[in-house]
Amino acid sequence: MSIVFYGCFGFFLLIFHGIQWVCFYGLGYKAHKHSIELLNFLLLRFLNLLGTRISFDHPHPLPSNRSIIFVVNHQSTYDIPPLIWYLRKHHPKFISKKELGKGIPSVSFNLRHGGALLIDRKNPKKAIEAIQNFGKRLSEKKHSAVIFPEGTRSRNGKTKPFQKAGLMSLLQHMPDALIVPISVGNSWRFAEHKYFPMPLGVRLKLKVHPALENIPGENEKLLQTVETTIGIGVETLQHQN
Repeated sequence: MSIVFYGCFGFFLLIFHGIQWVCFYGLGYKAHKHSIELLNFLLLRFLNLLGTRISFDHPHPLPSNRSIIFVVNHQSTYDIPPLIWYLRKHHPKFISKKELGKGIPSVSFNLRHGGALLIDRKNPKKAIEAIQNFGKRLSEKKHSAVIFPEGTRSRNGKTKPFQKAGLMSLLQHMPDALIVPISVGNSWRFAEHKYFPMPLGVRLKLKVHPALENIPGENEKLLQTVETTIGIGVETLQHQN
């Protein structure tokens, strides 16, 4: 089943690399956005081939005409397709390491041309400056940011302490944005054996927590609330049946 999964996965990454190119250069932003959404919808269906059950608990309506900073714990590559698909009306733009901007069909093209931010983690000062400009651009367009403040993926499902400089910079340069914590549970199981073989029957769970207002002068308190909320959410998700 892992071979079937990766065969489908790789084939559609190649196909959609071409589709993205046509959409981006010939049809514009909306067409390119829809191509990315369709690709990630299909990636979720390929996970279903492995018996993966995906739940995205999103009980709190969010405005589609306002920027949002989605703060998410990071466990594996497969955190990302459900975020792109289920948050699509919010125009989510990811902050990613620059190494992913080349060499991966579809993924690298989207990161370079779809509005994401590629940062050099070896140059923190330059990365923070880039995040500041990123936040300003998203605010102007009413688009949203997705940030994984742990810095690296958790290998055992336990959340790591947040590296708060990047998130703090976003809060300061997206003052009108809502802050929405999201907890991801059980995604780490996909990477338990370095993605091969892929596990069967994983229950991939994402929980969207209530939105928080970005109140000037209370950023430290807000970040602590977000970190605590995500951590408790992850523990709860991974102990549910």
